[in-house]
Amino acid sequence: MKTLNLIALVLIIVGGLNWLLVGLFKWDLVGGIFGGMDSIMARVVYILVGLAAIYSLKLLSAVSK
Repeated sequence: MKTLNLIALVLIIVGGLNWLLVGLFKWDLVGGIFGGMDSIMARVVYILVGLAAIYSLKLLSAVSK
């Protein structure tokens, strides 16, 4: 479970940094790396980041204790 938590954290950090770059520079890092927002690989990364965020909701209760 510890490994899954770490993977989720890394994915959330990637997503957060991507949104920072979009907000500051209007540049999508994930899309830039994988050939555009509509590429299959970019969509997979976006989906994984979203799933990591949903998974991390359960970690809120552990952090608040």
